[in-house]
Amino acid sequence: MQKINKSIQLIELGVKPYKEALKIQEELFHKTIELKRANRKEEIQFLTNNYLLWVEHTPVITLGKSGKSEHLLLSKKQLEEKGIEYYTTNRGGDITFHGPGQIVGYPIFDLDNFFTDIHKYLRYLEETIILTLEEYDLKGARSKGETGVWLDVGTPFARKICAMGVKATRWVTMHGFALNINTDLSYFNHIIPCGIQGKKVTSLAKELGIEVPFEEVKGKLKAHLANLFEANFHITQAS
Repeated sequence: MQKINKSIQLIELGVKPYKEALKIQEELFHKTIELKRANRKEEIQFLTNNYLLWVEHTPVITLGKSGKSEHLLLSKKQLEEKGIEYYTTNRGGDITFHGPGQIVGYPIFDLDNFFTDIHKYLRYLEETIILTLEEYDLKGARSKGETGVWLDVGTPFARKICAMGVKATRWVTMHGFALNINTDLSYFNHIIPCGIQGKKVTSLAKELGIEVPFEEVKGKLKAHLANLFEANFHITQAS
């Protein structure tokens, strides 16, 4: 039986292009999977690690495996002119934007350390965002059939504040969530966000009318993640 590790290594990546952060994710993801495979063959079982990467990306549009390329409203030349990178990726979900002013969290968790239920995992990520928004007197909510966190669900004013898309193999996760804090929302005009027509995107700063400190929000997110997953965090320096 695999030993349980509920400690999460928190890695601050700072500002990084999408491709560089993806490489770090993939290295940790595959390293964890390989250890799990090795554990199946050995009598001595080694603990698998859990990681949470914090990153703020330079402008990039990513298309998930269930996405449609027509949801990108710019040509490759126009993307280059605006300094926006573009990648297709293996996460779930459709199309989204990452960029300055947005907190991106990439949990690379071995769910065998917590619970083996991907639906529950996604709901916990959403709940982390919802509880954080509550601390700013904002009522975040889930929208049926649309992963992520929204405001004013079920009204003509529904708007998305946090996008999510994950991948899991052998119960090891990667990719994660992107919460708009002080994001320039005009970037979302270049896509049909998450492939959903007619719904807007918002940010914490837009809702509150003030710029919001990044570290403050990350602290709240971390506390709620630790509580929901019954985990503890420790800081790891990025390599």
